[in-house]
Formats: sequence, structure tokens, C-alpha cells
Amino acid sequence: MAQDFERNIARNVGASEVVLRTANSDDAIIGINIANVTTTQILMDVYITGAGATDDYYIIKDAPIPVGSALQVLDGGAKIVMQSGDILNVISDTASSADVWVSVVDTISS
Repeated sequence: MAQDFERNIARNVGASEVVLRTANSDDAIIGINIANVTTTQILMDVYITGAGATDDYYIIKDAPIPVGSALQVLDGGAKIVMQSGDILNVISDTASSADVWVSVVDTISS
């Protein structure tokens, strides 16, 4: 069965939480790239709020990204599975400071 590859992107992520994806099935995050678009170092959080839960589960917390750099959050073939209702969030410590690109396989086939 063919897989449905999708992307979620956000420009100028800042100090307010941005929801990048809400899973509507069993999805696999296969890549997260965060680029610093400012002239100072930034700190980034990426986390998932579990379906029906109020708890946040951090993928990275306070990850420093230097000026002119990007952070590849998943590497070495790592993947993160989201179940229906899980919410992927990002936030920076600096206003309008990051562009974020997420690659996902939607509705993982069995």
C-alpha cells in the first residue's frame, strides 16, 4: 500500500506555542528541521500533548540554535509515532525567530 507523505510548516515561530500537527490517525514523524532566522541564538522546545491528556512530552527542551544554523531534531533514521488526537507543538524563547518544517507519513498502513 502506498504511503501518504505530508508536511507541516510554520514561519517565524516565536514565544507563543504553535500547533504544527494534530494527528487524525496513526502518523509517523520522519523529520523535524528548525532554522534560526534571527541574529541571536535561540532556544527551542518541541513537544507532544497526548490525546485527551494535559501533559506535555518533550522531544527537545531549550535546545540552542546558533545564529545562521538549523537543528535537525530527528536523525539516524529515528521516527516518532503520533496517535489520533496527539498534538505536535513548537515554541521559541524569542519572538519571530524560527522556521519549522515537519515531514510526516500520514495514516501508517498495517
